[in-house]
Amino acid sequence: QVRLVESGGGLVQPGGSLRLSCAASGSTFSINVMGWYRQAPGKQRELVADITSGGSTNYVGSVKGRFTISRDNAKNTVYLQMNSLKPEDTAVYYCNLIVPNFSYWGQGTQVTVSS
Repeated sequence: QVRLVESGGGLVQPGGSLRLSCAASGSTFSINVMGWYRQAPGKQRELVADITSGGSTNYVGSVKGRFTISRDNAKNTVYLQMNSLKPEDTAVYYCNLIVPNFSYWGQGTQVTVSS
């Protein structure tokens, strides 16, 4: 059983910053991919960024240069530092963990960018 607990969402003005955290517990495996997805109202869920256990990262084009994903393997925690936030970044952000043959999701955390 794997549990993902997210934190750090909230309301921020355009141009502001937020840091999301996701702590994984249970059988997380030493080799995995952790990532963040987001889903805005009326839109499909999309990958924002992910990072392998070896540290390789991948970003969707719209967040490159503004968001940074990182992880602490000792704590089984992944972070998403979001800078220069825009109204179009408003969405529910979901943590994701991929291990061999399975994918797990967090409950989601709301990020709202508005003045």
